[in-house]
Amino acid sequence: MPELVFFSGTMDCGKSTLALQIGHNRSARGLQGVIFTRDDRAGEGKLSSRLGLVTDAVEAEEGMDVYAHIVGRVSRGGRVDYVIVDEAQFLAPTQIDQLARVVDELGLDVFAFGITTDFRTKLFPGSQRLMELADRIEALQVEALCWCGARATHNARTVGGEMVVEGAQVVVGDVNRPAGEVGYEVLCRRHHRRRMTSGSARAGALSPDVLPVSSD
Repeated sequence: MPELVFFSGTMDCGKSTLALQIGHNRSARGLQGVIFTRDDRAGEGKLSSRLGLVTDAVEAEEGMDVYAHIVGRVSRGGRVDYVIVDEAQFLAPTQIDQLARVVDELGLDVFAFGITTDFRTKLFPGSQRLMELADRIEALQVEALCWCGARATHNARTVGGEMVVEGAQVVVGDVNRPAGEVGYEVLCRRHHRRRMTSGSARAGALSPDVLPVSSD
């Protein structure tokens, strides 16, 4: 039976790499798919991983009817055997409904990849709708790690190297950006609550003692 599968995890846990691998495995068997993405780090109409792999994709722009796009492709003689959606958290809930319709009415497997919560630990609307509708939810097995070595569970946004908890929900960036840019870092819950990024932890470790140390 065709399924709507939601692969979820934090940033830096291999979602895009797995999406590319699934596409590669199916194309190697002669299957043809449609790949959607939204606001990928490599630019419009691209699906990329941090390992350096990249492929062309369809940009799922705001207001786009993804179900109608697939129906249109098939009606023009194209072949579609499966659908992959990366950065699915950025899709609107109505677009997630359209993906479910692709599964139910067209009989195609849909593999959606995305992070569940934003830098404020709030659910993305697209991810919330996927959790409500998916036939199956899979947590990525490659665990991202916080700077302290614990399992990373939260995504943090940084500006100028400092963690921020206010601002627009969607601001395109990536991990390991220069300190002056908008960037992201994965943290464990404890350090996300304390707003302690790797940069602030290093600064704290290098700071002089607050109280003077006597040699007596």
